[in-house]
Amino acid sequence: MMKFKNLDEKTRLLMMKELEIDIKNNSLYLSSRLNEDGLGEYVGILKKAITEGSPDLFADELRQHQCLKTHERRRKPKGGFTIVKVPINAADTLAEGEFNRFYIRASCRRAIDDGIDYVVVYRAKEVRDPRPESERLIGKNISARALLDDLRTHIGVDTALGLPAGPNSGLSAMIPSNNAARLSDRK
Repeated sequence: MMKFKNLDEKTRLLMMKELEIDIKNNSLYLSSRLNEDGLGEYVGILKKAITEGSPDLFADELRQHQCLKTHERRRKPKGGFTIVKVPINAADTLAEGEFNRFYIRASCRRAIDDGIDYVVVYRAKEVRDPRPESERLIGKNISARALLDDLRTHIGVDTALGLPAGPNSGLSAMIPSNNAARLSDRK
């Protein structure tokens, strides 16, 4: 379970505004693992998760509505393709990744709106074998404007600034805690 340190109504509202930007610009990430029904249900399920839920609710809804394919093509190392089962945790990976991306975008917007120049990388979910490159990012200050622009531009998993640090990294970004008092005064 991911722990989002700045997740409140204000952050959820900003997450929804970021989603609306992607919908308007036709740039919403749609996983290749979504089936035809999933493509139709996806936005509604994501909106529900943003307004009243969590990545766990998002993943549960994806499963309940049978939004993911059961099989997919995978490239063989020596050429050609094979058909394999979609991993059992595919709904969790998609839900955590996309919820987190919108959460980070909202945290960046919130920092910018409050005159804070940066957000701080933190571990939002414990992982069994953390990647060394992920561990190096924890505690790092990243420009809120640069990260927001990066996440808006690089749809899907790969970003220029490396946050989030790939599927299942467990990393997120928060508004620096030394600004917590300023933030609570503005709610």
